Amino acid sequence: MRVLRLGMRGTDVMEIQALLQKIGYYPGSIDGIFGPQTQQAVIAFQRDNGLTPDGIIGPNTYRFLEPFLLGYRRYTIQAGDTIYNLARRFYTSTARIVAANPGLNPYNLRIGQQVIIPFGIDVVDTNIDYTYEIMERDIQGLKARYPFLEVGIAGKSVLGKNLYYIKIGNGPNQVFYNGAHHALEWITSPLLMKFIENFSKAYVEERSIRGYDVRDIWDQSSIYIIPMVNPDGVDLVLNGLQPDNPYYNDLIRWNNGSTNFSQVWQANIRGVDLNHNYNALWQRSKEAEAQYGITGPGPTRYSGPYPESEPESKTVADFTRNHNFRLVLAYHSQGEVIYWNFQNMAPPVARRIGELFSQVSGYLLDVTYGIASYAGYKDWFIQEYRRPGYTIEVGRGRNPLPIQQFDKIYNDNEEMLLLAAVV
Repeated sequence: MRVLRLGMRGTDVMEIQALLQKIGYYPGSIDGIFGPQTQQAVIAFQRDNGLTPDGIIGPNTYRFLEPFLLGYRRYTIQAGDTIYNLARRFYTSTARIVAANPGLNPYNLRIGQQVIIPFGIDVVDTNIDYTYEIMERDIQGLKARYPFLEVGIAGKSVLGKNLYYIKIGNGPNQVFYNGAHHALEWITSPLLMKFIENFSKAYVEERSIRGYDVRDIWDQSSIYIIPMVNPDGVDLVLNGLQPDNPYYNDLIRWNNGSTNFSQVWQANIRGVDLNHNYNALWQRSKEAEAQYGITGPGPTRYSGPYPESEPESKTVADFTRNHNFRLVLAYHSQGEVIYWNFQNMAPPVARRIGELFSQVSGYLLDVTYGIASYAGYKDWFIQEYRRPGYTIEVGRGRNPLPIQQFDKIYNDNEEMLLLAAVV
């Protein structure tokens, strides 16, 4: 975390503003600009926590803020502590504390015992630009609060970022959801992360979501999620081109001489469109590039030198090959459309399931045309397994969709995410 002070801008400023707002210090807009109002909120937080009130987020202030970013703190049991008093002191619930500490006897706390205390605030923020760093911290926070989640690394991006997967449930019916194949479509990552958090919270609280019993889903299905397939591209879009990027000069050339990637860049860091890099009529995708003026790496639609040439697409394909997924959802934006077929290879049940998805989401069931019809992940899945696979295009407008659309997008998709695990 860089030192943040008055006049600075960026996604890390936005994250701090969102946190300060969540814990009651900042009433202003979350705009990523460290202005006087943000400075005053930082000063108030520093005063309340015995820190030097200089309005600068340096290492000491960040150390006090980090537990709130993660959504929990480690606490050493003192004389007189009870699970009930701890819950009241940290504005949380006894159920959350018990869930975060498997094996803890709430009636026999031992002095000196270390426990995880989840705060009574959510971990996943849905009002900020969602970078890889933020997602990584959110995964750490969710895993600490909900240790029953399985978290692993499916592979690495070109620049060595982890391609995380999260598994919900232990049932035999395996399904797979992924997001952010395309860099501009990063809003699909917080969609999947918020679903993981809401599902986990309902599981702990033993309640249903939209009439679905999450404990039944847990026993019936295993939901695997890779929330950010293209972390290098997402960070290029949200944080800009950094001088130490090994592809610095190449990226500017591939981007028609521009250093602004925030409105155009869909590809990975090597200029390959990951959703045109799967072995499903890949050659047709390659042949169609000329019609779009594509001659090599660039912001979008370049299929790469060969199928699965990129570590990100190969990771997703390998992850699929290593499991027995009955159904997959690949999340994209935009259009409020569900694509369900590929070369008439989808099984008959796929359309019926797609119609159910359309009913619960309000999205239109449709088929793709032209270059968009080839070499995508769901195309490859349908071709290889003859099972239901769907590309879900969330929201409406021009990519990147503004985060202000998140609430509607989540509301439209939550039931589909639940239904896909049991249909």
